[in-house]
Amino acid sequence: MGAFVNSVFEFLFKYRPVVFERGDFEFGAPWPLLVLLLLGLLLAGIPLLTYLRARGRIGAVDRAALLTLRVAVLAVLLFCLARPILVLATVVPLENFLGILVDDSRSMQIADDGTVRGDFVLDELDPDGGELLNALAERFKLRFFRFSDAVDRVASVENLAFSGRHTRLGDALTRVHGELSAVPLAGLVVVSDGADNSDRPISDAILQLRGSGIPVHTIGLGRERFDRDIEVSRIELPRAVLTGSSVAVEVMVVHSGFQGETVTLNVEDAGRILSTQEVTLPREGEVTTVRAHFTAAESGPRLYRFHIVPQQGELVIENNTREALVQVRDRREKILYFEGEPRFEVKFLRRAIAEDDNLQVVTLQRTAENKFLRLDVDDVDELLGGFPKTREELFQYRALILGSIEASFFTHDQLQAIAEFVGQRGGGLLMLGGRRAFAEGGYADTPVAGVLPVVLSQASDVEGEPFFREVNVRLTPFGRTHPITQIEGSPDESAARWLELPPVSTLNPITETKPGASTLLMGESDGMNGLVVLAAQRYGRGRVLAFPVQDSWLWQMHADVPLDDLAHETFWRQLLRWLVQSVPDQIAFTMPRDHAGIADEMTITAEVVDSTYLKVNDAAVVARVTSPSGATQEIPMEWVVERDGEYLAGFATEEEGLYEVRTDVARGGEQLGSQTTYVQVTDPMDEYFGAQMKSSLLRRLAEETGGQFYTPETVRSLPEDVRYTESGSTVYEELEIWDMPVVFLLLVGLLATEWGLRKARGLV
Repeated sequence: MGAFVNSVFEFLFKYRPVVFERGDFEFGAPWPLLVLLLLGLLLAGIPLLTYLRARGRIGAVDRAALLTLRVAVLAVLLFCLARPILVLATVVPLENFLGILVDDSRSMQIADDGTVRGDFVLDELDPDGGELLNALAERFKLRFFRFSDAVDRVASVENLAFSGRHTRLGDALTRVHGELSAVPLAGLVVVSDGADNSDRPISDAILQLRGSGIPVHTIGLGRERFDRDIEVSRIELPRAVLTGSSVAVEVMVVHSGFQGETVTLNVEDAGRILSTQEVTLPREGEVTTVRAHFTAAESGPRLYRFHIVPQQGELVIENNTREALVQVRDRREKILYFEGEPRFEVKFLRRAIAEDDNLQVVTLQRTAENKFLRLDVDDVDELLGGFPKTREELFQYRALILGSIEASFFTHDQLQAIAEFVGQRGGGLLMLGGRRAFAEGGYADTPVAGVLPVVLSQASDVEGEPFFREVNVRLTPFGRTHPITQIEGSPDESAARWLELPPVSTLNPITETKPGASTLLMGESDGMNGLVVLAAQRYGRGRVLAFPVQDSWLWQMHADVPLDDLAHETFWRQLLRWLVQSVPDQIAFTMPRDHAGIADEMTITAEVVDSTYLKVNDAAVVARVTSPSGATQEIPMEWVVERDGEYLAGFATEEEGLYEVRTDVARGGEQLGSQTTYVQVTDPMDEYFGAQMKSSLLRRLAEETGGQFYTPETVRSLPEDVRYTESGSTVYEELEIWDMPVVFLLLVGLLATEWGLRKARGLV
């Protein structure tokens, strides 16, 4: 309740609401209640007889109303004679302890309410005259604790710097409760903005305190809404990409007070601006998703910065920026392209990526029955027997392209292996259009059909002739910002270029995608629109693309396309790079985040599989952590018994800079491989994100433990309210409530109403 509402309540009911919430209602009259009840019935008979004999302008309804009013007056009098009381436990003065937890994090330096949040602490809890401190000290033995990254006992709040990098409220409550468990504890008082940003939920601490009967009173500082503020709330982008790839990023922006205004979003790498985008902010409360693009030109671990230029009047500018660590890999990804017939698509696809050192397209082309042409293989034995017949042989590739090759060419085991290549191994799959592809190739009822992002119906002929359409390709809204379709420098330029490309043809009438799939390109044709040209989806651990076009090479060789145009080459490079971008290695190595602060505990997780991608539980896994200064520590990783193939280890960060974490895996004396990732240790800015006062969290903490929530405007009643508790050393107190002002006002109101009605009816 607000201060005014509390004051009105106390005026009417004599005591504050907390007294009624915690007290037990009883009657303290020296005579039995039955005697009072009989007396009431006797007295009620008098007005009954009086109004039954009344004459004048009075009917049955008036008699009933007058009788009810008189009986109500008698009921109020009997209530007072019964001497109602509230019985509640109160603390014994100066025999109980009160723990006071003060938020010492950076968000307490924000001046969103006219004054700095921390000033309330320094003023009200000042040992040399703090009003709140003095009022509490009259009743309790006080123990002070500061909390942010850690929890520390302090003698007073005089030396708090409000410089902590995190707010870990749950850990603080658990620690203080444990430290004060041996003394009579009346409760805890938390002074905070409630902007908890720890990884652990507060629920465990609440359950522990509630089970122990310890009430937590919370004082919320700051505003629940900033007047003018812009915050980059989250960014989503791949953790690893190939050198030279177009990277698509989703930047989530929230704001208050900037509706309709345009701001600038910059993407930076080591101080260089990679891209700039103007963003018009929507209505307040709506999350704006900005899709930004840039090229990852330099290899190695790159720290990209996403920054909105600060605006005039912004309350907090530290939350305008977020950073993300991306591993830009300069390595060669191996892709198998299996084509069932000689055609130009093979030649021009290979030509499109010929200059890309990060892509190796191994081509297997059927030239006759059981005869194949092999191109770009690593050795003479690779694909010597045709398409891979074992999981181990197929799973060595990062992606698979199926051209115009009928499903009946494969055995059932090979078709199943293709599906597992995507779902279990995590590889990429692309099916191209052609007379032997999709439904026309007999894939409708095979395991591969379940992997594809499009719905395969039975192959259709038109009057006995195979299906054929020339289509003009158009971007969909989703495809407009997808990295595959970025064939020019910006999304707008790419969209304009797609409109200029010549038509291509399809032999596969695909018009429907599966739930969860995304359509990037659509085709328009005379007499038939809505043809799917490019669709994508995730399947299991891998990615799948359907591209039912047989002659994309026209985008390079058509007479209307300039000789120096690179749209075709760029499209295929971007498509194949996206297809292999997130394919896992035999060692899938992850950490929960790419940023950390000093002294943070980092957990390393490694999933180990063999060459057939079956999980391995008997490997020797070692993590080598190299700090920014060059010091290296070796940490053995332990197998997690509950989960096959998973190994865990941990380390603590000790200095700012870039940490390299390399995992080496061996089995039976044979090296299975290694994997490297990175974590950037910086001074974290977490306290400035979501820094508004979280009243919902503070109210929940108070209500679920039996405490009260206060603000600086209502905190004056805290010292009195904390007295009423069953925790610690207590005595029971009886509070008279028969003389509440509301009882007198009710009695006067009932009598006045009865008199007025009697006068109106001529009975006075």
